[in-house]
Amino acid sequence: MIQGNYFQDNSDLQTHFDHIIDWNELVTAYENKFEDSVKYKETNDERYAYAPSNAQEAVDYYKSIVDSLGEIMGDFVAPRSKEMDQIGLKYENGKVTFPKAQEECYKTLKDSGLMPISLARKYGGLGLPATVQSVMCEIAARADAAFCLAYGNINIVEIMERFASEEMCNEWLPQIASGKFSAAMALTEPNYGSDLPNVQTRATQDADGTWKINGAKRFITHACGYIDSPSIILTLARTGSPESGARGLSFFLVQGKDVHVAGIEHKLGLHCSPTCEVVFENSPGLLIGKTGYGLVKYSMGMMNAARLTIATQSLGIGTAAYFEAKKYASERIQFGKPIEQIPAVRKILDKMEREILATRCLVTETGRAIDLYHWRKERMLKEEGKSERDVSQDEGIRRWEKLADLFTPMSKYYASEGCVAIASDALQIHGGSGYTEDYDVARIYRDSRITTIYEGTTQLQVVAAIGGVVAGMSPSGHLRAYAEEEMSKFSPSADLKGLWEKLEQAVQLYKGIGDGRTKDEFAFETVEIAARFVAGMLLEKSLTRVDAAQKASRAEHSIAYNVDSLAIAEGNLLRLERASRQAAAV
Repeated sequence: MIQGNYFQDNSDLQTHFDHIIDWNELVTAYENKFEDSVKYKETNDERYAYAPSNAQEAVDYYKSIVDSLGEIMGDFVAPRSKEMDQIGLKYENGKVTFPKAQEECYKTLKDSGLMPISLARKYGGLGLPATVQSVMCEIAARADAAFCLAYGNINIVEIMERFASEEMCNEWLPQIASGKFSAAMALTEPNYGSDLPNVQTRATQDADGTWKINGAKRFITHACGYIDSPSIILTLARTGSPESGARGLSFFLVQGKDVHVAGIEHKLGLHCSPTCEVVFENSPGLLIGKTGYGLVKYSMGMMNAARLTIATQSLGIGTAAYFEAKKYASERIQFGKPIEQIPAVRKILDKMEREILATRCLVTETGRAIDLYHWRKERMLKEEGKSERDVSQDEGIRRWEKLADLFTPMSKYYASEGCVAIASDALQIHGGSGYTEDYDVARIYRDSRITTIYEGTTQLQVVAAIGGVVAGMSPSGHLRAYAEEEMSKFSPSADLKGLWEKLEQAVQLYKGIGDGRTKDEFAFETVEIAARFVAGMLLEKSLTRVDAAQKASRAEHSIAYNVDSLAIAEGNLLRLERASRQAAAV
């Protein structure tokens, strides 16, 4: 595995951080008049010691954290990834053991203080906006996709910070932020994966008010805990009647010591990430928030963050694949020259690079959309005491939340499908050697395959995105307004304008297709055109923010990407036109 600082050696990632991200906009949205710095000056509370007092301090703080993680992931974790993958996990009598190298990696990250990235500073977290969190997730996934899950698992307790009582947060979140506990999210059951409204694990309340959980959960990452950090498991369970559906589900905190880990899955990839089956037998549970809100509000409220996490993990895996392919192609000599000089190989490398550039633009913009609605919405609800109805009237919040609700499934689908394709191309460049376990690309390829499946399959992401595309392209739609505003900031190329026209055609054709079932069959074609348009627009827009040294190469990639997108859009439009004609004939 290539070593080095995984932030400093990635020029495009640095370009996004230094030039493309609008930090004044994000810092203003996130830091809330730098109130944590004010608290430190007033109280000398060490939890706020590193809180920034102005925009530049905030950017410097964020960058120092990203740089530190880049060093640990590149120089310490990446060299151990092969050993962790090959040794894997061991399970016996309810206990999971980890490779020694993995224990060393986990301890190093835990001791560094870089793990609680999503938790507020008042609970001992680093207090970072979603945009910075996504950069960190990409870096971690590039080093080792399986270990990335261990690195970030405690941050799922953000759901508690948002919805649990202040007393519960004060008791548990500082312990979790310090690494005393690891965390897991238990949603899926043996018979209910994506069909969460029908979850059957039950929670019943005793006369003394104690909740007891009974049932089983499957595919639960790190339910077994982590070395010297036992787990707390955030568990979705039914408090309503068996027929109550989504509104009968609630969320509970269950300690790992009170459940039985019945086994771990033997997976194609992610070999050092334990995927557990968990049995609850009268396991004590602590209710998070209110009963009946577990799925309809709490889980759904965390969906954007979860989708962004997998999108950035996918980007990290794709980046790892590209760097490995580029290195191999520069060193492998055939016909008296490195294979990177062979046109057919060069063509693959160029396509991999431009797909990564475009995907990073889309993922970064998704983080921006979340940051521009989420923090203001939370402050209005919690600190200002506004009602959900009042908050929904805020035009800025409504606009960016609508865009985030579209961009998160769009980026999760696009980044994960691209990740698998890029990993496959990287293996192809390695030839027969790539099909052996001698090279890291084999592990990267195996690890990539899950990204289109977990946190919602590609097919579910398309279902989640299609409504936002169609409604968003109406005359007063949020996607249309957003695209027109962004394109007014630069001079769009003829290719990008052509892609915009094809998106408009695709939406009209999709709307003209008959019944809902037939529409569902052609949602992908429409969403794909939309995703490639947004990514291509952002890539082209980024040319206005980079220096001259980068502009020429980036412009070539932008042109080629939009040409690729036009060709894909043409094929998709043909299928949509055929479906529309058939619907009209019926």
